[in-house]
Amino acid sequence: MRILVLNWQDLKNPFAGGAEVHLHEIFRRLVARGHEVTLFCSSFAGALDEETVDGIHVKRKGGRSLFNYIVPLEYYLRFRQERYDIVVDDMNKIPFFTPWFVKEPLLAIAHHFFGATIFREASPLAASYVYAAERLARSAYRKTPTAVVSKSTKQELLAYGFEEENLFFVENAVDHEKHRPLGTPPSTAPLIGYVGRVKKYKSIDHLLRAFKIVRATKPDVRLAIVGDGDSRASLEELARSLQVNDAVTFTGYLPLEEKVKLINQMYLVVNTSSKEGWGLTVTETNACGVPVIASNVPGLRDAVIDGTTGWLYEYGNIQELASKMILLLDNPRQRSEFAAAGLRYAKTFSWESSADTMVQALRTVIERRKQ
Repeated sequence: MRILVLNWQDLKNPFAGGAEVHLHEIFRRLVARGHEVTLFCSSFAGALDEETVDGIHVKRKGGRSLFNYIVPLEYYLRFRQERYDIVVDDMNKIPFFTPWFVKEPLLAIAHHFFGATIFREASPLAASYVYAAERLARSAYRKTPTAVVSKSTKQELLAYGFEEENLFFVENAVDHEKHRPLGTPPSTAPLIGYVGRVKKYKSIDHLLRAFKIVRATKPDVRLAIVGDGDSRASLEELARSLQVNDAVTFTGYLPLEEKVKLINQMYLVVNTSSKEGWGLTVTETNACGVPVIASNVPGLRDAVIDGTTGWLYEYGNIQELASKMILLLDNPRQRSEFAAAGLRYAKTFSWESSADTMVQALRTVIERRKQ
């Protein structure tokens, strides 16, 4: 198959997250199986206009702010002449509305819609723009075959009127050669972690406030915020105002090997996000043999089996989060049980399996068009 993939970002983009990992890990495996994949995405400072990354031919043009307007123009001027067998629209942030102009068989990928949670992330004007675009997308994509990454996302799309026969489950997974227990002992002082992009809707401020409560009873506890994003400065200021900054480390971006080493030193990891498509960092953390406490929201409730691989808590309930953090720090046996169960759960996910289901979805969509 000759496949054209549209996404706001590629994996090399500084703003890349779980959606880009999902795309890259699956489609590089499709290339290895003999398929031809072109990814069209926005550019960023220092990026090449074109390059091949793990076999994927990446073409970049324009910045993030206007890329959704560049996509249809570039399609008409360039891509529709290149005879692709299928187009994949990785819906991430503002939709491209490809069902309105793409003529080839089309498969969308849906991680999640922000919905009202976008107002936690962006200014009222920008959030209103994204919110309105998403509402319009629900009708624009309703008849479009769509790959979903979790049961929560599937239920969300069904509630929006998508047809079940058009939904394909292509789950997130983990590279077990990269994310694994290293056999090293945890840190001497109890270390709690957050791993992921540092964005407002991730609600990392909740973790800092809960950490202040934890530290009142455990003065030696430490917190590492692993990742980068546009909320870092405000969170560093919050840590200072809460008087916990001496125990909090903001690592910024870490190369994968360093990140895995640090995760292996953690007693537990916390994910406070307001909404996710899945919670890929949860599965990666479990694959390293570390338990997770996460907010009970769509996506994260798929990634965490409550009471088995970790705990869920009511989103925004700072006291409950702090209590569960203290309880898990105080109970090494419980941490060990969660870690073992989480590792077993993580091993049920593989990118090869996800690539299999993606190929099946692509072929199904192509065959339906022929019929």
